[in-house]
Amino acid sequence: MEYEWKPDEQGLQQILQLLKESQSPDTTIQRTVQQKLEQLNQYPDFNNYLIFVLTKLKSEDEPTRSLSGLILKNNVKAHFQNFPNGVTDFIKSECLNNIGDASPLIRATVGILITTIASKGELQNWPDLLPKLCSLLDSEDYNTCEGAFGALQKICEDSAEILDSDVLDRPLNIMIPKFLQFFKHSSPKIRSHAVACVNQFIISRTQALMLHIDSFIENLFALAGDEEPEVRKNVCRALVMLLEVRMDRLLPHMHNIVEYMLQRTQDQDENVALEACEFWLTLAEQPICKDVLVRHLPKLIPVLVNGMKYSDIDIILLKGDVEEDETIPDSEQDIRPRFHRSRTVAQQHDEDGIEEEDDDDDEIDDDDTISDWNLRKCSAAALDVLANVYRDELLPHILPLLKELLFHHEWVVKESGILVLGAIAEGCMQGMIPYLPELIPHLIQCLSDKKALVRSITCWTLSRYAHWVVSQPPDTYLKPLMTELLKRILDSNKRVQEAACSAFATLEEEACTELVPYLAYILDTLVFAFSKYQHKNLLILYDAIGTLADSVGHHLNKPEYIQMLMPPLIQKWNMLKDEDKDLFPLLECLSSVATALQSGFLPYCEPVYQRCVNLVQKTLAQAMLNNAQPDQYEAPDKDFMIVALDLLSGLAEGLGGNIEQLVARSNILTLMYQCMQDKMPEVRQSSFALLGDLTKACFQHVKPCIADFMPILGTNLNPEFISVCNNATWAIGEISIQMGIEMQPYIPMVLHQLVEIINRPNTPKTLLENTAITIGRLGYVCPQEVAPMLQQFIRPWCTSLRNIRDNEEKDSAFRGICTMISVNPSGVIQDFIFFCDAVASWINPKDDLRDMFCKILHGFKNQVGDENWRRFSDQFPPPLKERLAAFYGV
Repeated sequence: MEYEWKPDEQGLQQILQLLKESQSPDTTIQRTVQQKLEQLNQYPDFNNYLIFVLTKLKSEDEPTRSLSGLILKNNVKAHFQNFPNGVTDFIKSECLNNIGDASPLIRATVGILITTIASKGELQNWPDLLPKLCSLLDSEDYNTCEGAFGALQKICEDSAEILDSDVLDRPLNIMIPKFLQFFKHSSPKIRSHAVACVNQFIISRTQALMLHIDSFIENLFALAGDEEPEVRKNVCRALVMLLEVRMDRLLPHMHNIVEYMLQRTQDQDENVALEACEFWLTLAEQPICKDVLVRHLPKLIPVLVNGMKYSDIDIILLKGDVEEDETIPDSEQDIRPRFHRSRTVAQQHDEDGIEEEDDDDDEIDDDDTISDWNLRKCSAAALDVLANVYRDELLPHILPLLKELLFHHEWVVKESGILVLGAIAEGCMQGMIPYLPELIPHLIQCLSDKKALVRSITCWTLSRYAHWVVSQPPDTYLKPLMTELLKRILDSNKRVQEAACSAFATLEEEACTELVPYLAYILDTLVFAFSKYQHKNLLILYDAIGTLADSVGHHLNKPEYIQMLMPPLIQKWNMLKDEDKDLFPLLECLSSVATALQSGFLPYCEPVYQRCVNLVQKTLAQAMLNNAQPDQYEAPDKDFMIVALDLLSGLAEGLGGNIEQLVARSNILTLMYQCMQDKMPEVRQSSFALLGDLTKACFQHVKPCIADFMPILGTNLNPEFISVCNNATWAIGEISIQMGIEMQPYIPMVLHQLVEIINRPNTPKTLLENTAITIGRLGYVCPQEVAPMLQQFIRPWCTSLRNIRDNEEKDSAFRGICTMISVNPSGVIQDFIFFCDAVASWINPKDDLRDMFCKILHGFKNQVGDENWRRFSDQFPPPLKERLAAFYGV
């Protein structure tokens, strides 16, 4: 029988009163309403009242009815499993009976309610839902059809996976052909729903859609010229996704699709243009891009370049006419959350220090207050990717445009030209070099343009060419560029300050010690900025100071520099509370400064050390409370602990033996023992880095804990967590050097994992190098234990260490390998050519190490005899042969 329920008049009035009050702007009233609503959840039929107001009480105004439905939706989310059966059935039938309400707002609210119930696992328990909605699509009544489609679109978005599983007997086999019929419906809203529904199933390559893929594509083409922007947007989105999953089906039509997308990228509706512009980004990642697009470049490049201009709306949103805003405080929601990059220990290489894991600091990111992604950014990103695909072949299409833009009298046009020049910097660098002697001075001039938005983009573009600037004689471009950028760091516009600070950090990374002659001048500016900056830019300023310290290293350790830099940093340090997230960038910055200043940091180290230990202790204590009673204590933000551990590492590295007293007077080793066992990989990663640094700085305090630490290090040699594994490996190597022969009992805990890691395919370079060094060091202190396994690692060991610079770590590792070879010479026989190559990678080994090499090389030669040695050494590449002959006389 039908579930009969009638509201009580007084209860109904009470609920309507609440719904009215909750629309009040006063937050105190809203809070009371929240509490009353929570109390009403005690009554089983409270939800009946809510659905009644939504669907039956047509006398009420729409916002109140819709709100009632949204509160019901929240109750479904939170308490659905406790609804009595009768209530659930009443809600479901009311939803289906009112999906065609005359009001679009009520239809949409009912649709949201339906998909929320469906995604609570109720698609299985509501078997008539999908068939009913699908049959309502055929209704003569527009409202019913549109309401049902709206609900289906939401269900497709929220429950795509279960729709495509056996759980429901594969309803998509019926639904998808049904949706395709509606691509030709007379109503634009319904056409748009239909495409949006099918679009949910492209990326997952849903079987039911793949069966009808040709008819889907055909129907999409039929909608290409649709007058409704929402439909065009969904068509573009579909084609972008199909590019990723069904390129084979698009290829025959590629020429037409590209022509179509060129039109759409210039669509009057910016949302359509943005969806279309994504097409170029996606296509550029496909191997066929180069051939497919080459004939369209003359048309495409101008379209992308044109899309890179600020729209009038952008300029209003960016307050592009406000030139001076440095005295206006930042609003807190403008400040993006920062992510701390934990310490990873890595080796220096011979290839002049260019790292391959490029930090993504130079993305096109110049206007972060507008909705983050817009046509300008998408066009610029597409041009950047295409420049990487076509390299210098792109320039004939771009240079004529650039000439016009860069010297244009309208600032908006000139600004877009500067962005273009920055976007192609990475891909077209080689081809741009001949023009840079003329362009860089022009850009340096643009740094003092009267429009703030021109000054800020110029900072970014110049930073993209910093590598070239630094490769030229310093007086030519570096000095003028640095002088002007430092002025911009003190600009009166906040966006320019931010762009200049970021650009300066990039320049620091490229220039390194080239900056030493100008340190006083640089520090003057950065310290002055401290007194000038609002909140958001202060955080970027810390980064610029930290990068400076990383770049110039011990050159910063001069009394006059320390006197300039430390007081403002310590003043900020004293102002910040332990709970303040601004500590992150400040701690990171201090970590770099401490490492650079070395003994120069001594006067400041005690309070800094103390506070770091406290931060670690507080975080661990809070985590324990939260583990014991999660409902009473919230989980701590472990970033505080990670950043503090990293700063302690920086102190240990900078102060060396001077940290001994501080360690002696604190419980840091007990705390580290807990951190090494933390669930969170980043915490373990940072604690192993600190363990290695303390081992180097004051092993007497670490040694008593080794028996407890080693098993933990052994279990963390798991390459699933690359950085944790890397730091644990490095720490083991440092410990073994200090332990000497006493390392013996711990070898079985770690050796097998290390040998396994060095032989794994696709292990990242840094981890391979650290693994090789640690194996070498273990072999150096305990040759008898490690040498028997020589044959299992000698080959990857040699190849991974041939490219790193001569240094202490490489020295001890090679001493280890030589010692092991003397214990187990047969272990190296098969791979001797790799050993020869690794030996030849030394520029100047210490005398006694060179003697060890000599002994092994000559021993091998004497053992095989001259004739065999000649045959063997004929396989060597000529440079290797020459080096070994010159250095070792073999």
